[in-house]
Amino acid sequence: MTIRYAIAPCFLGWVIVAVTDRGICAIEFGDNPEALPAQVRQRFSKACLEAGGPELTEIIESVIAFIEAPESGVELPLDIQGTAFQQRVWNALRSVPPGHTVSYAEIARQIGSPNAVRAVAQACEANKLAVAVPCHRVVRSDGAVQHVIKTNRFPQPQRGELAWSYPN
Repeated sequence: MTIRYAIAPCFLGWVIVAVTDRGICAIEFGDNPEALPAQVRQRFSKACLEAGGPELTEIIESVIAFIEAPESGVELPLDIQGTAFQQRVWNALRSVPPGHTVSYAEIARQIGSPNAVRAVAQACEANKLAVAVPCHRVVRSDGAVQHVIKTNRFPQPQRGELAWSYPN
């Protein structure tokens, strides 16, 4: 499998968007753009990873537009790769609106596996599509935030804060 990628700055730091022939397979953030390809390579160790060219301009611009205004409803072409269970979790998460949160237990109940709370958390940890599959909107039952987008520009939210609130 060949994965092409593009890197661009955004208000969260730097974003890498990795694309297969089927769609976006990874969206990751970081403070160092040179380190981002290694993050994708770690998740897709058997793929041939190569820098994309102008053909990825529209895709990365769409991702940045979605990051800046998740409520805009930008449809991104996704290549969601995971187990059947992970895909059920990720599809349920895509229905959580911006500015709202759900618990792992709520997602487990929603997908018909009420005893699979830990497995839901593991699916969130395995998510390769930051923002597009909004695992940052999932909180523990006690309200604590577990999964966040980690960059120097986006500090760790505190208990009770929404998992996706933009800096002013």
